[in-house]
Parts: sequence; structure tokens; C-alpha cells
Amino acid sequence: MDTLHTSQDARRNLLRLLAASAASFGIFSPLALIPPAQAATKNVAEEPLQQLRIGYQKSAVNLVIAKQLGWLEKRFPGTKLSWLEFPAGPQLLEALSAGSLEFGLTGDSPPVFAQAAGAAIVYAAGQPITNGQGILVPQNSAIRSIADLRGKRVGFTKGSSAHNTTVATLEKAGLTYADITPVYLTPPDAGPAFANGSIDAWTIWDPYFAIGEIRQNGRILINASEVTKSNSFYIANRDFARNHGPILQQIIDVTSSAAKWAEAHREDVAKSLSAVTGIPLDIQTIAANRSAFAVGPITEDIMATQQGVADRFFKLGLIPKQIAVRDIVWRDPQS
Repeated sequence: MDTLHTSQDARRNLLRLLAASAASFGIFSPLALIPPAQAATKNVAEEPLQQLRIGYQKSAVNLVIAKQLGWLEKRFPGTKLSWLEFPAGPQLLEALSAGSLEFGLTGDSPPVFAQAAGAAIVYAAGQPITNGQGILVPQNSAIRSIADLRGKRVGFTKGSSAHNTTVATLEKAGLTYADITPVYLTPPDAGPAFANGSIDAWTIWDPYFAIGEIRQNGRILINASEVTKSNSFYIANRDFARNHGPILQQIIDVTSSAAKWAEAHREDVAKSLSAVTGIPLDIQTIAANRSAFAVGPITEDIMATQQGVADRFFKLGLIPKQIAVRDIVWRDPQS
């Protein structure tokens, strides 16, 4: 996959696309969701914000939309904004904990591993996942059920949401982690390995899930939603959240506005993502049509689901100690 393009031409084309789609629906331009006057008056914090570094992946629809439309730049004029792409959540959380990022999006497993390692992070908001991830096998594979994974090489990114999906799927069939041969691969490496038969199955999320299905002759063995509830999380650096709580809430508000727009404009989301990621439109259309975009606070239900993920990894000895997810859940200081 190509890295995200940030050329002025690509940005101008995207803005024209979104403006045209907004007009066709008879609504205001999405830029109107954050009026400039409001942006100027809301840029308030106890300490001035000199820079804001956002981490994202190709699957981070809300952040990609906000990035291309410059919503955060409008909300925080005078702040130096940087957007950094990561191949998966574990690497993104390493940067967050090290203070190289202030905010980013990841799946359910990376924060568990990070918290167990003492990372300086907090859960800032949640995004339920309803579809768009699961386990793929080749079309002609003899693997027809979860039980058939016994003794097979299953590829996924260690410490990612795909790791949790793999473990939960095995549990569903009464298998253990020891019954498979885990092959730890990042998505860009796992795709070719799946295509050439180096792994027997691939646990992955969109848009790579759709790529594997459509371009690499994959067959869906099981969708993650059939196995367990799952969430993505907006994570903040702990010190940033402590020192800039009102600004963190504004970042979440902008992300939520992007989510509301995306829910109503899935076709345009697919076109937008294809334009900025280089992933073909048919792939992004599949991913956009089965995505959930809504952003909200970390509820008791979300915390319970996430605690289940943490307990699962501790039981397997994959994290060194038991953790309490609620210990690092951030609360809006204004609420």
C-alpha cells in the first residue's frame, strides 16, 4: 500500500468532492460544522498549546476526514499540527507513551498491552466496531470451520485488535492459543504472506480485510462480530490529557463531527479515502459500507468489554500483570 498522499492537488480534489456531495444532498459544506469564529473562541486552555501531533492508520476514517478537511487546524489556529501514519496500533501507542504524539486511534488490544507495560496513556473516547474485521482463509483452503485452524499458521499483528479476535475465536471453538502457530506480521507484510501461502489464515481489519477478500482470493472464515464485541479507542498521552483537558475534549468533539458526517455520506467517504490512501475505490467502498463511525465516551459497558480483553490476555500469560482498565479512563473535566 502507498502511504497517504498529502499533496495540495489531492487536498483540493478532495475538498471539491466533499463540497459537491454536500450540495447534492442539500446540506451545508462539512466545513460549516466548525465555524471559524467558534474555532477561534474555543481555542482556550490553562497552558498554551504549541503543537498537536495526531497518530492515525489507514482504517482511521474519522481522523483521515478531519485531516483532509483541516478541521483541527481551524479549531486551533496558531498551533503546529502534525499527522503521523502508523501501520498498526502497537507502534502508535509506543509513540503516544513516549510523548511523540498527543492523540491517536487504535483497536482494543494495543491499550491493554501498553497499560500492562506502564505506558503513559489514557482512554479518551470509544468507537464500537460492528464489522470490517475477522479471519480470512484462501478460497480453496480445506479450513471450513474454526476447529480446522488447529495446527495451522495464523498471521496477525501482535498486540493488535486482530490478536484479540484470534484468541476469542479459538476460545469459541474450544481451542487454545497453543493449538495454532501464531505468525506475527504487520498488515503490509501479512498481505503478501497470505497471498503466497506462507500463512494458512489471516486475522485482519479493514481496509486490509477487504483487500484480502477481493484482491488476494480470500474467503471469510468468520467475522469478528460473530465472536465478541469489540471497540476502537481514541487514546491520549497521559500528560497531555492532564495538562490540556479542555483541548482534548475539543479534539474529541471535532472527531465526533467527522463521524456524524461520515455516517451520512458513506459513498463520499469511500471516494475520499481512496483519493488519499491510494487504495482502490471498490475496496474502500466495501470498507466504508460496513464501518461504524460513531464516537462517544467510555461507558461502563465499553469498560466491561475492554476489561474482558485484558483478562483474556492475562490468563494466557501474554501480559505480565493483571490490570484494571478503568484506572486509565480519562474524564472530561467540564462534565
